[in-house]
Amino acid sequence: MAGGSARIDRRFASLKAEGRAGLVTFVTAGDPDLETGARVMAELAMAGADVIELGVPFTDPMADGPAIQRAGLRALAAGVTMVKVLDMVRDFRRTDTDTPVVLMGYYNPIYAYGPERFAADAIAAGVDGLIVVDLPAEEEDELVRFTDPAGLALVRLVAPTTSAERLPLVVGRASGFLYYVSITGITGTAAADISKVAPSVARIRAASELPVAIGFGIRTPEQAAAFAAIGDAVVVGSAIVQEVEQAVLDGAPATAPDRVRALVSRLAGGVRGAATPAAS
Repeated sequence: MAGGSARIDRRFASLKAEGRAGLVTFVTAGDPDLETGARVMAELAMAGADVIELGVPFTDPMADGPAIQRAGLRALAAGVTMVKVLDMVRDFRRTDTDTPVVLMGYYNPIYAYGPERFAADAIAAGVDGLIVVDLPAEEEDELVRFTDPAGLALVRLVAPTTSAERLPLVVGRASGFLYYVSITGITGTAAADISKVAPSVARIRAASELPVAIGFGIRTPEQAAAFAAIGDAVVVGSAIVQEVEQAVLDGAPATAPDRVRALVSRLAGGVRGAATPAAS
């Protein structure tokens, strides 16, 4: 299989061979509009993103902080739908067949689309994996029975509050990589404490062989470098989304791709300059 879980696996194997952690970048699909959002997405990979998380805009998020919530509302106001999100990925694949794309969002839009049709259309468009924030492991069968055969990875979130008893259930059917939520709360509102994150990452490694990406509360190249030394990847979202927002506030939304490229280049430099990850 060329895409789906296989594309994610290849990317993390390549990172391990290079002896470095990866940079996972999040943007909201179609923010501030479809055309500019597509240009932003293209810049992520060219600026050094190893994996792209593409947020599916949703009206009632649970884990997203204010910056990403506003991005979702801008995208929805611009007419972004699940169909158009998949169209964005399909267009991206015309020029980039290597960078894994993971859709991050909530189950309601998938349920409304139809899980079986969604799995088929997502893999056909070039999506490689999913992060479904509000789908607990106990209820995932109704989606996984379609995404597994299609080849889509299901990336699971592990939180600081995930108990030792529950951890095996959470990571048991995960694929692609695991996403460690480094703070208790919503993203973009607090800085992660590396002294608390390191033991948790070690706990996850003992429960699963999947790569561990650390996200929530990482905003700067310095922070990215610090967390890259203990994880297989770091995830940056709100700081990138805020670059898009600032372009809009400045009355120059067309400059968003340039602003994002500049920030992601700095973040990639921080990650690539970090010490060899403990996981190597």
